[in-house]
Amino acid sequence: MSNVKPYSDSDLTKKQQVEQMFDNISGKYDLLNRILSMGIDVSWRKKVVKSVKKENPKTILDIATGTGDLAIAMAKATDAKITGFDLSAGMLEVGRKKVKEQNLENRIEMIQGDAEKMPFADNSFDVITVAFGVRNFENLKKGLDDIYRVLKPGGKFIILEFSQPEAVPMKQLYTFYSRYVLPKIGKKISKDQSAYTYLPDSVKAFPYGDEMKKILKNSNFVEPYDKKLTFGIASIYESLK
Repeated sequence: MSNVKPYSDSDLTKKQQVEQMFDNISGKYDLLNRILSMGIDVSWRKKVVKSVKKENPKTILDIATGTGDLAIAMAKATDAKITGFDLSAGMLEVGRKKVKEQNLENRIEMIQGDAEKMPFADNSFDVITVAFGVRNFENLKKGLDDIYRVLKPGGKFIILEFSQPEAVPMKQLYTFYSRYVLPKIGKKISKDQSAYTYLPDSVKAFPYGDEMKKILKNSNFVEPYDKKLTFGIASIYESLK
């Protein structure tokens, strides 16, 4: 995939730009998610939680946890100890407030760090989730390799990520929405000129479907499976170590 970055006029690395972008939009991120997805993102996360629950995990790592929506939902559905991990201090600050409001501080720990070199021991987690985060890795292979390292043998890895509708007319409608509508709304609410132009550009450049499953296999994950959501706007990928 091409290395799409949020700010074309910046000399910072993609990793640094992604961190800056999410710090910039952290205060409006949840609101924008609900508006731009028309609330569908909530139902997508519920499907991830359902899959996680089947594993009866004791430990869960939620990478790109952001403001903690998925981590909080998993804490309510399981008895697991959950580690939320994210690059952006701004997003984690919002997430910690939400965790505290839900009285889940003893169940969810929020840690800042780089998903390509995580500070966890090998074979640490029963389940690892990444919702709308692998697309933002600077080096996808390095990120997947480190996820494989910290996942327990037999553990499950679940990705929720945007993909691209292929059927008419959803393909055309989605292209129009992501190119013309989404950036305007995102810019108006978030006040960030580039964040919601980066989103459709990064989705367009990112592998999905069979290509993504092949990438998972190349990082030693086994039995990769994908499920399209909402006409292919998003996909869930599940695989095992």
